[in-house]
Amino acid sequence: MEKQAEAKQISLEEVFTPRGIAVVGASVHSLEGGISFGGLVVLSLIQAGFPAVYPINPKYSDILSIPCFPNLLAVPGVVDHVVVNIPAEACLKLLDECAVKGVRSVHFFTAGFGESGYKDRAAIEQAMLNKARAGGFRIIGPNCTGIFIPRHRVTNSIGIPLDPGSVAFISQSGGHAQNLPKFSGPRGIRFSKVVSYGNALDVNECELLDYFAQDNETEIIAAYIEGVRNGTGFAQSLAKAAVCKPVIVYKGGKTEAGIRAALGHTASMMSNISVFEALCRQTNTIQVDNLDDMIDILTALRFALPLPSGTGTAMIGAGGGPAVLGSDELEGAGLHVPRLSQHIQDELKRILPIDGSIFTNPVDTLNLIDPRAINVALRIVGSSPNIHMLVYHLGFHPISSWGLGRFSTSSFLESAIAVIRGARDAIGKPVLIALRPPEDLEGMKEFLATQNAFVAAELPVFHSLRGLAGAMSRVVNWQCRQNRRAVSVHLANQAETSE
Repeated sequence: MEKQAEAKQISLEEVFTPRGIAVVGASVHSLEGGISFGGLVVLSLIQAGFPAVYPINPKYSDILSIPCFPNLLAVPGVVDHVVVNIPAEACLKLLDECAVKGVRSVHFFTAGFGESGYKDRAAIEQAMLNKARAGGFRIIGPNCTGIFIPRHRVTNSIGIPLDPGSVAFISQSGGHAQNLPKFSGPRGIRFSKVVSYGNALDVNECELLDYFAQDNETEIIAAYIEGVRNGTGFAQSLAKAAVCKPVIVYKGGKTEAGIRAALGHTASMMSNISVFEALCRQTNTIQVDNLDDMIDILTALRFALPLPSGTGTAMIGAGGGPAVLGSDELEGAGLHVPRLSQHIQDELKRILPIDGSIFTNPVDTLNLIDPRAINVALRIVGSSPNIHMLVYHLGFHPISSWGLGRFSTSSFLESAIAVIRGARDAIGKPVLIALRPPEDLEGMKEFLATQNAFVAAELPVFHSLRGLAGAMSRVVNWQCRQNRRAVSVHLANQAETSE
């Protein structure tokens, strides 16, 4: 007999704190001969140390050395969350078991529903939703990779950092939901919660935005969205979230081909891209065009602290070519590379070698791979009132010597990091690190060691000057608009008080 509908809908907070997880359709071999998604989830949860994992598959007595059960009702322990990896036709019967078991949430990795374009498959989706409402549980998906909650050791992939952070990510794409934490991990980005919600049958972007706007563990909200079903509700939720926290949105499906792909991917459409872009401008939402841009902006918001109060940028490093490249990239993205005053230039010339050097901005001199010179340059240039952020670049010129051990040694990194952090704190302005990945294997080892050291010191690392410039330009513009909004609200409150 099915459990009667609960008076109160299960909250997202309850969804995100499961005590036991069942994985229905878990197996060690997929049709292609490798581990199935269900098996991957079981392995991920075991490796993460989640305390109660229950594989469900009548074909096995155990999977990955833990007991496997023939059905959900055979599980002896509490099951709050169910991961589903079985054919769409079998899902309705499973939901009856979920109601009896008292499950809080069901995540469907299973695809082949409304996004298939077949009416009978869309009807199955609606029947699923009806059963969830009657049974008192929530549905995530279908056609998605579900939830990643590091604090509670809930994960669905291998190789993603499990230490919790301050970024929340909602994504209609399961691939992006797994790739963003994985790709951004080496840059120091960590996540509070990640939700891949696919077709958004039940849990959708509006509810998720509302939740993360109030979530104490979340300071930054990122989103990948292909389309929404409730445009008015989405606009309201986005506006409320963007008032509270920085929101970064990657809109998938901007071209005719992209819209076509989005429709086949998650049955989502948002045909008027200009309306979406106008909404982002009105709500002060930061728009990006790909995951790389999103990672750069997350890096800026998380580590380029204190956030710069203006666009004035100084770049220091070695190499005339990188100095020209940097100037063009920074100003091309909307930052300003002002000429340093004669007083600042004279101060630099008094301490740094003059021959073959540039002191106007960018500052280019050969000994700027010496921590003592880095310290002097940052502090002197950073004292200029029209400089709001400083870029220290490595790896954009042969003098960087990737692969020769120059930068991975503790003699350079420890002292360089110490002077960069000290200068940053003394001048009260962010120092950004530009590290271009090398092309050779030996150089990559040194690059990774260098990046790891800077990231461990919580310094913002960017892989290209273009990515750095684009991210900082958008973050500065976001900060200025946010400050203007705060002033307007304050003045309006004052006016109301005086009446």
